[in-house]
Amino acid sequence: MPGHRWSRRRVLQAAGAIFAPMPLASAWAQSDGAVKLLRAPKEALVIGNANYRHVPTLVNPANDAKAIAAVLSEAGFKVHSVVDADRAAMLEAISAYVAGVGARKSVGLFYFAGHGVQLGWRNYLLPVDAAIARLEDVPGRCVDVTTLIEGIKRASNAMNVVILDACRDNPFGGEVRLEQKGLSQMDAPSATLLAYATAPGNMASDGRGANGLYTENLVREMRVPEARIEDVFKRVRLGVRLASKGAQIPWESTSLEEDFYFLPPAQLQKLSREQEERAFKEEREVFQGARDSRDPAQLGGYLRRYPSGHFTELAQLLLDRALAAQGEKPVAIAPAEGNPNTQGSARADTSFKVGDHYAYLVRDLRLGGSDDRTIAQTVTAISDQEVVFNHGRLVIDPLGNAIKLPDGRHYTPRQDVPLEYVVGKRWSTRFDVIAGGQGTVDMDFRIVRREKITVPAGTFDCFRIEGHGYSHSPFRPAPVETFLTVWRAPQHVRRAIAHEEKRMMRGDTQAWQRNELVSFVET
Repeated sequence: MPGHRWSRRRVLQAAGAIFAPMPLASAWAQSDGAVKLLRAPKEALVIGNANYRHVPTLVNPANDAKAIAAVLSEAGFKVHSVVDADRAAMLEAISAYVAGVGARKSVGLFYFAGHGVQLGWRNYLLPVDAAIARLEDVPGRCVDVTTLIEGIKRASNAMNVVILDACRDNPFGGEVRLEQKGLSQMDAPSATLLAYATAPGNMASDGRGANGLYTENLVREMRVPEARIEDVFKRVRLGVRLASKGAQIPWESTSLEEDFYFLPPAQLQKLSREQEERAFKEEREVFQGARDSRDPAQLGGYLRRYPSGHFTELAQLLLDRALAAQGEKPVAIAPAEGNPNTQGSARADTSFKVGDHYAYLVRDLRLGGSDDRTIAQTVTAISDQEVVFNHGRLVIDPLGNAIKLPDGRHYTPRQDVPLEYVVGKRWSTRFDVIAGGQGTVDMDFRIVRREKITVPAGTFDCFRIEGHGYSHSPFRPAPVETFLTVWRAPQHVRRAIAHEEKRMMRGDTQAWQRNELVSFVET
């Protein structure tokens, strides 16, 4: 294409914190959609059920609802609060709430504290008058969360947040045995963040103080100025995990496309490239200090200061390992196989071993496959921070991010590869490329869906990851724009299943193409 420079490559392969939260919202220019969210009306429905008539009463839901209502009012929400609601009152309140956000195209927030159960992959919130003698009574005497979800889908309002602090012990005791504990995993509908007080299939603490553990952390983080909504929930997750020693780890599913702030910055501006570089180097120094210390306090401090930072995936893995060494046994998300309400979730497999072997067929598609060659990669050494192949020719970090390539390129710490996989997850990376000269790469990633793909090694059910960004170099007249698609099946293969990359540099008078295929052969 005249006036553009292209590079397209397809790769098919199997294979208590020491820092206070630091708002960094002013570092980023906001899209028109984000600005519209800031200006949109805001409405909330807050329900706290504690004084149940037929199941055990709870200590904190009324206090939790009051605390959440107060912080939302401070943030400019019009709040409707309901305490100790029976089923008729809950359904009426939900109906009015959905109608309101739909009519005014508001930013909507629904919060529930109380008993909640799952049955047949569906989640139910218990009204105070729920009398359950058998499992068959649950759908007709409780409130199906799907009622709310379908309502906000029809409302097509600006954005939604659904918060369920409803994962206490089985409220029915031994009289009615539930199929599964806690709540069932659900994917957030469009433009929605769905948050649970703990991982699906697990229990949450009702708390010993004035508020439950989850809501106590949530209220505190919502009051941090200039914090993006996703950063709020990431900090809540970290705080609850540390306070409970891993017994309770909150969970979110998000489909948000724009940033939202409970307490937005007074002025949103874009930093200059020089300011961005200084901020990035400061963050990298904090991460490297925490990484080298292996201290949970320093790693947690980095994650609280930079909850969506350029190194959070690797920092989270290092924190997991440090806490495991101290004896933490965190809860895990219940399996979602067969659940029609979710595309599921997974965690990266970092258990590389010396002797692991991968072979690949490399094909240059420009030459019609006439330049086929085979390469082999064998793990020859492993440390806490590196997995070494072929005696140092290729080096990756424990998540699979490249540190050194066989062609001699080196990279500063990067996070192309996530630790946890769930559809809707977003993250960013920034790193330097050192190869004769030096360049810098900025990339944004998102897990967009699950899909099956077939490669020479077989058919795999993958998470599809899409990335977009730019690489800057003093030796090029303009940045190179990169579009990246990666398919990963972390439950089955530690390395990526497929990799497709397109590059373009504007202003170049020569067209240059690269197109190669790397196919897994054996392990």
